[in-house]
Amino acid sequence: MSREMYRNPTEVKKSQIVMPCHANHCQELSVGQLLKWMDSTACLSAERHAGCPCVTASVDDIYFEHTIGVGQVVNIKAKANRAFNSSMEVGIEVTCEDLFNGRCWKVCYAYATFVARHPGGEKVHLRQLVPRTQAEQAEHSVAAERRRMRLIHHDIMKDILNNESFQKSITEGFYIRQLSSGTESQDLQEAVPTERTQVESVELVLPTHANHQVNTFGGQIMAWMENVATIAASRLCNAHPTLKAIDMFHFRGPSSVGDRLVLKAIVNNTFMNSMEVGVCAEAYKGEEPLRHINSAFMTFEVLDEAGRPRTLPPIRPEPTEGKRRYQEAIARKKIRLDRKYIISCKQTEMPLSVPWDPSNQVYLSYNNVFALKMLAARDNWVLNHEKNQVSLYTMEEDKSLCFKVEAEVAVPAATAFLLLSDLTCRQEWDRHYNLCELITKVDEDDMIYRVVTPSVSEAGKVQDFVLMASRRPPCDRGDPYVVALRSVTLPTHQPTEDVNRGEVMCAGFTIYDISSSTAKITYYNQASAEVLPYISTDIAGLSSSFYSSFLSCSRFLLEHKADAPATNLVSTAL
Repeated sequence: MSREMYRNPTEVKKSQIVMPCHANHCQELSVGQLLKWMDSTACLSAERHAGCPCVTASVDDIYFEHTIGVGQVVNIKAKANRAFNSSMEVGIEVTCEDLFNGRCWKVCYAYATFVARHPGGEKVHLRQLVPRTQAEQAEHSVAAERRRMRLIHHDIMKDILNNESFQKSITEGFYIRQLSSGTESQDLQEAVPTERTQVESVELVLPTHANHQVNTFGGQIMAWMENVATIAASRLCNAHPTLKAIDMFHFRGPSSVGDRLVLKAIVNNTFMNSMEVGVCAEAYKGEEPLRHINSAFMTFEVLDEAGRPRTLPPIRPEPTEGKRRYQEAIARKKIRLDRKYIISCKQTEMPLSVPWDPSNQVYLSYNNVFALKMLAARDNWVLNHEKNQVSLYTMEEDKSLCFKVEAEVAVPAATAFLLLSDLTCRQEWDRHYNLCELITKVDEDDMIYRVVTPSVSEAGKVQDFVLMASRRPPCDRGDPYVVALRSVTLPTHQPTEDVNRGEVMCAGFTIYDISSSTAKITYYNQASAEVLPYISTDIAGLSSSFYSSFLSCSRFLLEHKADAPATNLVSTAL
């Protein structure tokens, strides 16, 4: 099939004109209705790949960039990015189209996880998806890292809430806002009790609310949750709020026809121009106890006539549960900001060095691996130089020059991974490393190092780099081992006058199994101004030091392969 005619076999499209029955009071498409359309489209994509019924397990964070008006067209495109054992990730893209002027714009993008369920109850093992295009390869590669983030989300929240500096900042911020010079401030007098925003609503699940498996349609549950959350937000501000973002929907159990679905919502906290509403769905039949079906957290704004966010009143939380929700809302806001400015930003839009601290470590690690995988997935590399089967490739775009060096080495991939992921060993084979010291071992997968490199000129200063190294074993057979590097800043290791502080945008290794005794090793670098001088003569064809460096690396791996512990490093956590 030609490249122009190729279409992903799991891709499903849906187009729908927004009618008044789909709209809210502002003549804009109800977000609840949009969630139903998104979920049904994604489910069809998942089932197209699975060949059997699928149910929604979760939907990642959704950020709504624009609203959709009556008469406009919603275009939804869903396709499966990657299959795991019995679950798969489906990407959902929503755009809006104005039929009268031909304009189209992005509304949101989401990732949903679906689980395959065989009608007979047998366990389903999904076949792997084979990416065909550069975009599919990138999504397939990064899907494993997104799955890792979902699995540790609860631990991230727990770590932030237990952090002493975070608890101190909450306490100080609360009292600064609530008290002024030892007297009750105007903020405290205007604070809205959270009890006033509480909403509880019961829905009877009818056949029209069920999917083809007679379970309550996931999109319908999300729509009901959005409805009660909107009411809670309206009670706080006595106005019509606009939903801007939804934290992850996580379905904890099924619901079916005949269930009574109890939906509860309450405002957890306000942040000057926005508020967080917590909402949960529970189900029961007859005299049985409530079953937890789903929870989510929604961020609302209230816009003035000019479309600008209004200032919202503070809340007065209940003493026990209310205070817990209040604190957790602050933690989730921090997570949202970390995701927005670390994960969601394009690599070229981020500062080279991002301040590191334990609370944003997970997102920096994700972005580190994400950036390297995206760089590796590009298909416009140009062979620049080759010597004895060691190849140097370059790629120039977005005002940056990237290079990669690639060769095969007679060392098992797992062994090469263990040796190359320890940067303190690199000075033994890389002449550009004068010194490498471990600053912090964050965990088994992430380390922070200080690297000292030679001066690029005879009279110049030496350079140093503070690098975070993130390593990942393969998620599945056929995936590479990954060692990703990027610059970070630490308050304990500030630049000094006698040393030039360099920065690395994105660098690292991918290591593929060729056979049980041979690995293909590729080194990537998105060259910054501080890195480029070390490779510029190779790129210009004036030298072949890249070959000497790789030959030295190969010798090091061969000499030390017996020292590396023999282990199967294919990730079991994923």
